Amino acid sequence: MPYIQRAISEILKDRVKTSKCTLIVGARQVGKSTLIKHDFSEYNRTNFDDKLTRLQAREEPKLFFMNNPCPLFIDEVQKEGEILEEIKQKVDESDERGQFILSGSQKLELMKGVSESLAGRVAIYELLGLSMREIKQIQFNKHFVPTEAYIKERENEIKTYDNIWDLIHKGAYPELYDVERDWQEFYSSYVSTYLERDINELISADSITFTKFLTAVAARTGELLNYANIASDMGVSEPTVKKWISILERTGIVYLLQPYSASALNRAIRTPKIYFRDTGLACYLTRWLTADALKNSAVAGNMFETFVVSEILKSYSNEGRDYRFNIFYYRGKDKNASDENEIDLIIEENGILYPVEIKMSGNPKAIMGAANPILDKIPDKKRGMGVILCLIDKKTYLRENLLALPIEYV
Repeated sequence: MPYIQRAISEILKDRVKTSKCTLIVGARQVGKSTLIKHDFSEYNRTNFDDKLTRLQAREEPKLFFMNNPCPLFIDEVQKEGEILEEIKQKVDESDERGQFILSGSQKLELMKGVSESLAGRVAIYELLGLSMREIKQIQFNKHFVPTEAYIKERENEIKTYDNIWDLIHKGAYPELYDVERDWQEFYSSYVSTYLERDINELISADSITFTKFLTAVAARTGELLNYANIASDMGVSEPTVKKWISILERTGIVYLLQPYSASALNRAIRTPKIYFRDTGLACYLTRWLTADALKNSAVAGNMFETFVVSEILKSYSNEGRDYRFNIFYYRGKDKNASDENEIDLIIEENGILYPVEIKMSGNPKAIMGAANPILDKIPDKKRGMGVILCLIDKKTYLRENLLALPIEYV
């Protein structure tokens, strides 16, 4: 299969032209190196996975830059963070743009190094796995927000997602779409490489124990993060689980969705929800070996929700946007209610809160949006159109302010 054009390409090209240094972060195997090779072929390339290259960069930086002149792409740059100080000196000595493109698979660790050495000198972008828009070659590249304007524009490029459970089960790593690759063999190799190259220096546990931990977390995708519960299952301490979850987050394996915080919602749960970034990897770890078995399983709802949340996050990152301050969830209990209220996602934009439900149903009901009025309590905010993203085959109004949308609209 030919190269799948990445949605972020044009934004990245424009930004590289105006920035001295550009940083691309994302999990291993999401296509960072391939993207640079395809769109920035004129750049020299080096990789800090290679120990000898790292050694020269650390001990003889001047010689390193003589052997690797600008414009230069450095992959896995977080493995030799001291080079960032050398890069800072180089970009400060010149007004030339586009000197460096850096990439790495340890997001939070990289950000720390960048903030210390390259603050104000670097443009930062996130690359996630392939989105459905990219797989289906849909050119539309705006972040998902359920406004009338967005929905109308998105309708111009709707394509049906046939065999959606096959896609959820397969996952979104580009190599699975680039060549005929055995699914189990790919993910087995991925886990091994991840443990050997990204985790080995960050944990004290053996690989078997950490793989069991990965599996325990994958089994909880789409749920409230309960450190004590995982610690009990694993037979390790709660601080250890917290540390390991942090490692999964910084290396792009999981995403922690934060609860919406507002003083008016004083009964809201403050615990984040945890989502695997890639449903294929989650399926492999939890041993759902076929799409049919997954579709009919007890975890199907959580895996479907994980898939849709991931697609929404990709719509932001592919437009070069930071979604961390725009997307939340809500779960809480009103004084007069016997049950908890829950809203799967709250998307905030321009002072408007859009409640989003994600349901593995082809027959959505208005009751699914029953918790939405809780948002009316929040001062200085307005409640926007509520949507239910589901397996319905066409856009359908359930109430004047509640719309059922096929997931293709993401």
